[in-house]
Amino acid sequence: MTTRSCPCGLPEAYEACCGRYHSGSAAAPTAERLMRSRYCAFVRLDAGYLLRTWHPRTRPERVDLDPGMRWTGLEILDTTGGSAFHTTGTVTFRASYRGGSLHERSRFERVDGAWVYVDGDFLS
Repeated sequence: MTTRSCPCGLPEAYEACCGRYHSGSAAAPTAERLMRSRYCAFVRLDAGYLLRTWHPRTRPERVDLDPGMRWTGLEILDTTGGSAFHTTGTVTFRASYRGGSLHERSRFERVDGAWVYVDGDFLS
């Protein structure tokens, strides 16, 4: 994937985009970048990253990912807060997969300075 753009939808190569967050060499600087990196983790079946970036209060014991699921795109529809100057934020997005899409408003918080996913509401 070094010559292709990142699955998160940004034009950078995976290694320069979400790959650095997945490897732990950098932390997502905003709630939106964390959302994008978590979508990319679903695409790449990286359950460890999903768990590491889940709020301790709401984190499940494990994440079972379906290797047959084919994610086809991410569209960020709205963001509130979630920058370097905030402690909370929301990201509303539509994630498409073969056969449908998921529309969600996700909530994020900072824990020890790092953005983590708290929970989300499915939207119609």
